Amino acid sequence: MTKNILCAIDISQDNDTNVLQIADKLAKVDDASLDVVTVVPNFGMTLVGSFFDENFQKQAVADAKSALKVRVEQILGPERNTAIRHIVATGSVYEEILEVASQVTADLIVIGAHKPDLKEFLIGPNAARVVRHSTCSVYVVRDS
Repeated sequence: MTKNILCAIDISQDNDTNVLQIADKLAKVDDASLDVVTVVPNFGMTLVGSFFDENFQKQAVADAKSALKVRVEQILGPERNTAIRHIVATGSVYEEILEVASQVTADLIVIGAHKPDLKEFLIGPNAARVVRHSTCSVYVVRDS
């Protein structure tokens, strides 16, 4: 039985409606908690950090959290949105998704995947990396 579901979305894309809806349905089936995570880049890294104001990272995280709440509410409705924990992580997408999954003791990760292009066959998309390295089950929602 699933108790904790983590749904990973990219708020910079508008193709996460189906991913969120499926994660919500799966959570309702088992009466599981639903956490939604998005990952923003770490602008404080030594190479790029000097190009940004010192408060830029904090503002990026705050803006992402606000956008995440709005997106979830638009897709699942205001009532459901209040029962969901909104998480913004900073760093590498797949590493942060796996870290958050560990922290919230997720039994299932729901993540979207688009049709890969040539560079992703060589490097590997984030969804594939999450599947490969996750210690819990992963439900991949493919773009149609």
